[in-house]
Amino acid sequence: MMATTDAEVERVRELVAAIPPGRVATYGDIAAAAGLSTPRTVGWIMRTDSADLPWHRVLGAAGRPAAHLADRQLRLLAGEGVPIQDGRVNLRAVRFHFPDPANP
Repeated sequence: MMATTDAEVERVRELVAAIPPGRVATYGDIAAAAGLSTPRTVGWIMRTDSADLPWHRVLGAAGRPAAHLADRQLRLLAGEGVPIQDGRVNLRAVRFHFPDPANP
C-alpha cells in the first residue's frame, strides 16, 4: 500500500471527477495536477476508491487502457465519442488539461 493522505485521495478524486465526457487524462497528468510524486499513487487510489468516478477516462501514458479493463473501458470511451485506433486512444485529440491552480 502506498502512503497517501486523505487530502491526496480527495484531490485525485476531484481531478478524475472533473474530466468531462469525451476527454481523457493519464495517470501522470493527474499525479502532476495533484502534486503527487508518482503516477503509481494515482493508480493505487483509482484501484481502491473510484467506483463512483468516471474511471474509464483515465489511461496510461501511451493512451492504452489497463489490460483487464480494456474492452469495457474502450466501449465506454467510444460511447462518449473518444477516437480509438488499434486499442489506443488518440491522446493528442482528446487529452484534458487540468487548470493550473497557480495560473487559472
